[in-house]
Amino acid sequence: MSKQAKSPVAEPWRKTLLTSDATLQQAIMSLDASAMQIVMIVGAEGELIGTLTDGDIRRGLLRGLEMHSPVDTIIHREPLVVPPDLDRDMVLSLMQANKVRQLPVVDNHRKVVGLHVWDDLLMPAQRPNTMVIMAGGQGMRLRPYTERCPKPMLPVGGKPMLEHIIERARAEGFQHFIIAVHYLGHMIEEYFGNGSRWQVRIEYLHEDAPLGTAGALSLMNPRPELPLVVTNGDVLTDIHYGELLDFHAHHRAVATMAVRLHEWQHPFGVVRTSGVDIVGFEEKPVIKSHINAGVYALDPTVLDHMRHQHRCDMPTLFTMLKEQGLRTVVYPMHEPWLDVGRVDDYAFANQEAGG
Repeated sequence: MSKQAKSPVAEPWRKTLLTSDATLQQAIMSLDASAMQIVMIVGAEGELIGTLTDGDIRRGLLRGLEMHSPVDTIIHREPLVVPPDLDRDMVLSLMQANKVRQLPVVDNHRKVVGLHVWDDLLMPAQRPNTMVIMAGGQGMRLRPYTERCPKPMLPVGGKPMLEHIIERARAEGFQHFIIAVHYLGHMIEEYFGNGSRWQVRIEYLHEDAPLGTAGALSLMNPRPELPLVVTNGDVLTDIHYGELLDFHAHHRAVATMAVRLHEWQHPFGVVRTSGVDIVGFEEKPVIKSHINAGVYALDPTVLDHMRHQHRCDMPTLFTMLKEQGLRTVVYPMHEPWLDVGRVDDYAFANQEAGG
């Protein structure tokens, strides 16, 4: 059974150590525990076997790996490493030249003795990108809760869902928010105002008529200069919005859609046929597919392809961009996620939040 590599707790980098029989789930837990965006896989004597990152895990999930799958097939076995006596300036130069944010430190026997992490002081603490939150829907499936309250303002754990989204993004350095409002939008504006209570800046897009999950973007004026994060106002998730933007930039896409792996088990045995001949049986097969998680990263140029005040949903926008030969990609999620679209979802969200 895989385990966290044994070590004193005084050195935070040791939280990144796992033994070679670790699973994807354990690697994800290690990433969350250390917050250093890397896992170092070590042998019995602490020697470095390889590394893996969040991106390696996501690519593995796209290839069909499961949470209980071993990490062995996604380990980067020849990572850049440095000796313990390398000076700080040289380490920073190597990290810049190789575009890495972590550098394992190993001794002459390749035993891990430390980890260099890009100094937060050398990186901008704030994200200059804008986050757009779609909060104009009527929430018909959540009646009667939404008869007098817009869906994103429904409380979960004692505060509106919209506030959870803003606070999580603010913790990642986002300072500028634009909220698209329509149904009972005045309640959202009265509650959040200009955002000063949260030490952020909040502006509003007013939909005269419902514009779908993307149409409100056509109201943005002026057009932003940096990629946007766009999220539905009823999506509660632990996704790291900044990492979504980094992934988007790395793959040079014009539009990136966060997706979740959804599994559904057929309630019946399935008979596979060719004409009238039976060619096989599957007993209650499990069907796996990626579903839209309602969180996106978009280049500003996307707005040039939209009609002003014209209704448009995100899948339609992505299809249109793809048909024009532009690159659209998926960002496979493993983080907790809930689309609060139905009464049962809302009850579950409050149960999970202890509300």
